[in-house]
Amino acid sequence: MSAEAVEGSVGRVVPQLIDIDTALILDCGRLLPRHQLMVETYGKLNADHSNAVLICHALSGDHHAAGFHDDERKPGWWDNCIGPGKPIDTNRFFVVSLNNLGGCRGSTGPNTVDPETGRVWGPDFPLLTVRDWVRSQSLLADRLGITRWAAVVGGSLGGMQVMQWAVDLPRRVRHAVVIASAPQISAQNIAFNEIARQAILSDPDFHGGRYFEHGVVPGRGLRLARMLGHITYLSDAAMRAKFGNDLKAPQPSFNFDVEFEVESYLRYQGEAFVDRFDANTYLLMTKALDYFDPARDYDDSLVTAFQQAQARFLVIAFSSDWRFSPARSREIVKALVDAGRDVSYALIESALGHDDFLMPLPDYHLTLRNYLARVAEEVGT
Repeated sequence: MSAEAVEGSVGRVVPQLIDIDTALILDCGRLLPRHQLMVETYGKLNADHSNAVLICHALSGDHHAAGFHDDERKPGWWDNCIGPGKPIDTNRFFVVSLNNLGGCRGSTGPNTVDPETGRVWGPDFPLLTVRDWVRSQSLLADRLGITRWAAVVGGSLGGMQVMQWAVDLPRRVRHAVVIASAPQISAQNIAFNEIARQAILSDPDFHGGRYFEHGVVPGRGLRLARMLGHITYLSDAAMRAKFGNDLKAPQPSFNFDVEFEVESYLRYQGEAFVDRFDANTYLLMTKALDYFDPARDYDDSLVTAFQQAQARFLVIAFSSDWRFSPARSREIVKALVDAGRDVSYALIESALGHDDFLMPLPDYHLTLRNYLARVAEEVGT
């Protein structure tokens, strides 16, 4: 079946590598004179440029959010949500999805060449913050001629970018849609990230982050990092329903090879991740996740931080998500209410866990569809 024949698909899409020639001062104190961002767009920008929606991706996401590339049969990571007639309706919105600065899917990052040295950046690439990503995204918006987003939308780490946009650049965001996120991550989540980083850093093939120069990748460490992360994205009930304690063979083999279905699943996820993701990027993005705390610059008051915002908010949580639990979303909502901001909140009953923000759950999609339909009417599309 062709991509164009898939109901609701945006069809074949071609990414664009966009040059950002404005210098970017990073929170770490370093400066990038210029950088490039890999971008996909869906739908058409209206005459007054008021119908643009920015999609902010999560830790392992990228620019390919919807449609199909010529060399693949699998659609973008949020294809169930973006397209004609879908919750983020490309008949009404001009949708922009990018691979963040520091990513490994075409944007300037650790696996690209530093023009000053002619070497792959590797470990020399600067550590980034969510605020740095928002600054970079604002420069992209300038290049695209977008003064104000109709909505900025993101799940998980993407939701953190949405909050940072609303706080740092309030006049440039009309609506902020924060999904399965948190105002800062917990000590437990930082601990998970640190174990994942140590798995990568201790891999003999890591070579201090210069593995490309040795013709290898730290596959063992990256596999372990992904396996650990994937466990946190799924609820216990989902894993029990999907795998139970089922053996792959009728009887135990009494060795350390794959014996249980869940072991096979995790190893597959780990292997697939090594083929598509860069270890230095994983280190960088987990640190950005750890650093996120918009209240830090406002005397540790999330209420004061949100008083800077002008956007209307939609906050969505999932009942089975234990990594970014509904309680964390309610922290966001309470702070917004106390700050006098306009906020709607939806708790979606779900079973999978944190990854539910990627799933086509009927109540979830209906919530997004109804909210964004009102946004579309507001901007006249």
